[in-house]
Amino acid sequence: MAAKEVPVPYVKANQTGIVLSVIAAFAFQEPWVLAALSLIQVIGLASAGKYNLFVRLAKPWLRVTGSHTEAYELQRFNNTLAVSFLTLSLLSFSLGWTVAGYVFAAMLFAAAGAALAGYCIGCTIYYQYKKWRALRKLRHPAA
Repeated sequence: MAAKEVPVPYVKANQTGIVLSVIAAFAFQEPWVLAALSLIQVIGLASAGKYNLFVRLAKPWLRVTGSHTEAYELQRFNNTLAVSFLTLSLLSFSLGWTVAGYVFAAMLFAAAGAALAGYCIGCTIYYQYKKWRALRKLRHPAA
């Protein structure tokens, strides 16, 4: 059975939506934009990408036939990281920690921006995590 794959144009549409939303939040100094982004990402994560607003808006203009794909498991991990950064950002804003709120949003912006430019930070973290788990299993096999 083949692993589930996600067309790269869908991944790029989501990353573009993240980058533009964070830019809007910074430009207008409105954390509610991050709250809306968080809702979009949570819905996308919960629906396995099926109801991701950015993908649905871009879909009519995307060519996915014959496009490269990325592993669904990896995309789920990256989306979980995005939701985590947004949660930490919104929590910081709610506690009055404005600088921390913007720092977490900037970290998300950097990760999504780097991915759009061709380097997936989340992929690197995921690879290191999987490597660590495999090595741990080799060193400490289940009894």
